[in-house]
Amino acid sequence: MNGQDVLLERMEKPDGVRWCVRLGKRTLMFDDESAARAFAAQLHMRLKGDKLSLVPGIAAEPDP
Repeated sequence: MNGQDVLLERMEKPDGVRWCVRLGKRTLMFDDESAARAFAAQLHMRLKGDKLSLVPGIAAEPDP
């Protein structure tokens, strides 16, 4: 694991389960698993530099 890896962890707390999204030293805690997974996925895609598009091939440059 390097400093740019997104890590999702389940943490048992006395008041319930928390989901932890980590990137290096930075951490965000979520009560909801689906919110944590969505955030981690978006962060991962942004760090990889991938463009998200609903239409395949829309990010490609047009041919001259």
